[in-house]
Amino acid sequence: MEDIVSHHPYKEPDADGPDLAALIGSRICHDLTSPLGAIGNGLELLELSGQTGSPEMALIAQSVAHAKARVQFLRVAFGAAGAGHVMGGAELAGLVADHARGGRVQVDWPAAVDVPRPEAKLAFLLLMCLEVALPFGGQVGVTRDGGRWHCLAEADRLRDLGELWAALGGHEPMPDLAPPKVQFALAAQMVAQLGRRAQIEQAPGRILITA
Repeated sequence: MEDIVSHHPYKEPDADGPDLAALIGSRICHDLTSPLGAIGNGLELLELSGQTGSPEMALIAQSVAHAKARVQFLRVAFGAAGAGHVMGGAELAGLVADHARGGRVQVDWPAAVDVPRPEAKLAFLLLMCLEVALPFGGQVGVTRDGGRWHCLAEADRLRDLGELWAALGGHEPMPDLAPPKVQFALAAQMVAQLGRRAQIEQAPGRILITA
């Protein structure tokens, strides 16, 4: 297991100004957290007063919990990532577990790995890329070795994303993207900012991303 400090220096996205897209992502996630928390608190008060127990209330509580987990995950993936901020392994494992709970894609995350926030941002973006490739579900195993992430996705059926994988690996220009696939462009940007090159290996039923 590597030290928590990356072997590659983090480079700011734009030396002439802030990363506005990341700051916007952080702001949106921050602003959504408060109302979701308020709804959760309201549900807890209803539970204490004995006004819960219906299937409708259970559905609301489940939806709020899922939304909160999603927002926290996206805050790391799309938000600002200062190089001086180290994220703990337990915190990251919890975010990944909450994000994957109830979904079709199960993730095996290395709970003991503490990494600078830019590294966490890259890993979460890579997970989101692999989720697109696993429309019918599957398993993703994440490990970290030699200062790089290794994300292995396995499933019976994989979506063909050849053009996007080639762009992520730096072999082709990034194609025009629909909003659900913006993580591919952001992941490629993060790989470049961390001074690396992504490697994608494909075989029947599996995809391995090393970055």
